Amino acid sequence: MNTRENAEQPNEDLHLPAGSTAEGAFDTVVNPGTREGWVHTGIRVLALQPGGEESWRADGIEVMVVPLSGGCRVVVDAGEGAGEYELRGRTDVFAGATDVLYAPVGSRLRISSAEGGRFALATAVATRPFPVALIRAEDVPVESRGGGNMSRQVRNFGTVGSFDQCDSLIACEVITPGGNWSSYPAHKHDEQVDDPEHPESELEEIYYYEIAPSPGGGPGFGFHQTTSSGQDKPIDILTEVRAGDVVLVPHGWHGPCAAAPGHDMYYLNVMAGPAPERAWNITDHPDQTWVRGTW
Repeated sequence: MNTRENAEQPNEDLHLPAGSTAEGAFDTVVNPGTREGWVHTGIRVLALQPGGEESWRADGIEVMVVPLSGGCRVVVDAGEGAGEYELRGRTDVFAGATDVLYAPVGSRLRISSAEGGRFALATAVATRPFPVALIRAEDVPVESRGGGNMSRQVRNFGTVGSFDQCDSLIACEVITPGGNWSSYPAHKHDEQVDDPEHPESELEEIYYYEIAPSPGGGPGFGFHQTTSSGQDKPIDILTEVRAGDVVLVPHGWHGPCAAAPGHDMYYLNVMAGPAPERAWNITDHPDQTWVRGTW
């Protein structure tokens, strides 16, 4: 791992290598409110053996269940729309979009999988309950973004305008082909700006990574960068990321993310913030915004 560190910001607490936060059946656990300065968002990655089952309660948070590999059955025991749902999964995150299940704050979930697999639970602090919702893979808006070696695919299953029947959670998947850059131009959303000409939303963001292996099965890698957006927000990260890693972005310019040639890169983004209105408004890094005109 290559990391440039700022003495004022413990950046090793923001890059969480695969397995470093494991708890029981969960390979990854990041809970809102349990880390200093981390308030609104969380992620869990559940690993189930064939025939495995796990129960979990969304206390004070809403959740989207996102199959990473394999399919699952989810029983939601509370809230409007409580019942049993079958999520048709996928072989891996590079195979295409997947069914996603939204469950509201306070739900109790029982997740099982006959075939086994890995399942991300993207979470955000919430107060308002919404109905349970099943989003089918064929209904996920898929966007091609960028151009040339900045091209990537965005699966907008939980973004503003694509799915709005929730309180604060914003989530999507990004596929970056090997050798390409994404999250570029670098951008930020770390202050609330209500100027209608140049709005910005205050949002935390999680990057959960999967990296395609080599043809021989060797591990792939990529790079993630986050830099300071102001003297009062010191942060300086340039780190190698591998499959299962998490990078937390509490503030700052984040991007670019670079996929090593030969290794496609996937990341699941999870966002939420303190504003009462759920919105995703960003500000481009002034040195990089010109690249949008080349797409």
